[in-house]
Amino acid sequence: MRDIVILLLLVVATVWALREPWIGVMSWTLVSLMSPHAQFGYSAAAWPVATGVAITTLVGLFTTKAKQNPFVGFPVWALLAFVIWVCITLPFSIFFDLSYPLWERSMKIYLMVFVTLALIDERRKLHVFVWINVISIAFYGVKGGIFTILTAGNHRVWGPGGFIEGNNEVALAVITVIPLMRYLQLQMTDRRASMIMTGAMALCVVTALGTYSRGALLGLAAMGSFFWLKSRNKLLWAVLILTVGSAALSLMPDQWWDRMDTIKTYKADTSAMGRINAWWMAFNLAKEKFFGGGFMIWTGQVFQRYAPDPEDVHAAHSIYFQILGEHGFVGLFIFLSIGVGTWMSARSMIKAGRQNPAQRWAADLGAMVQVSMIGYAVAGAFLSLAYYDLPYNVMAMAALGLRFARAEQARQTAAASAPAATTAMRPAPALEK
Repeated sequence: MRDIVILLLLVVATVWALREPWIGVMSWTLVSLMSPHAQFGYSAAAWPVATGVAITTLVGLFTTKAKQNPFVGFPVWALLAFVIWVCITLPFSIFFDLSYPLWERSMKIYLMVFVTLALIDERRKLHVFVWINVISIAFYGVKGGIFTILTAGNHRVWGPGGFIEGNNEVALAVITVIPLMRYLQLQMTDRRASMIMTGAMALCVVTALGTYSRGALLGLAAMGSFFWLKSRNKLLWAVLILTVGSAALSLMPDQWWDRMDTIKTYKADTSAMGRINAWWMAFNLAKEKFFGGGFMIWTGQVFQRYAPDPEDVHAAHSIYFQILGEHGFVGLFIFLSIGVGTWMSARSMIKAGRQNPAQRWAADLGAMVQVSMIGYAVAGAFLSLAYYDLPYNVMAMAALGLRFARAEQARQTAAASAPAATTAMRPAPALEK
């Protein structure tokens, strides 16, 4: 029965995407981040749902007039440069046959980011896009928070699958969307809806702790601190953050505290030292190979040549060293440029919102994009999620938000100057004789 319902929803979404392709973008985002067909179906878990939605969205893109040039703004051009560089490095992969499927998967994600930038052509659609990203991840955040409370934190929270199957990965995703939830809350006028959102955010914090992820704890601390700096009412949010944080931490059992204590004694922790060994491997490989080693370098054969401890084979466990090892120093520089460009776009949105009260939404979104980036940047330093959709969606939010804010400002300026121009062109009245 559930498979039939999912099939009907899929048919509706794909047909709707042909007529309104921006709906296809929302469907793709939901399917890509949340994988509802895999979570709630049986046979549907094996269906090529994302591919079907992507194809109909692309068809709609070429037939609709409601689209715009996607290549506007520095972060978008930086992403395009990164995509081109990844294509250049692919032929130089150490294991080309193993790297190609991962390259293909990444290209599909980047293609849909550009499609998103082309089809979200007004602020209303951008607001819906933020909602879809939040719903896709906050569902697991709320669910995991309830699970952690009911089990008193004695069991780890794990992800649903895909990019965020692991406990560390789902924690990063949840941390990244908490600021976006706050942005949506700032746009709410209904007090009850705002209170529900506050509760959902608190549960997401509990989920991040319930994953037992040390990187998530550091990311949560960094995000919370910057969240407070960007908040409107600092006293209120200081109280809320301390209250929720204290309550969540008091819930966690002794084994959670024992794991977190290993942050201070990382040299005695085999997992932490394994990550450092992998980071050195990536650095040594990038020094020797200008184009990096390709997507699939985290193998014993590569570690034998480049790692300080050739027997300790680990995944990158860092978005930065993942890119460095796979695409070299040039790839890392371009990758970081995407983040810098997103940050600068968000800062411009904040400035626009402060100068014009009618664009307060832009300041809210820009501030929360920056907070989201802090969470991803810190927690991502310990996780291999460099190609995950969500941070690129946040980049798209910043690029589109700044674009719409500037367009609104231009329309307001033109409207304000129109009466003066009309008066100036009007002929002077004739003098009475």
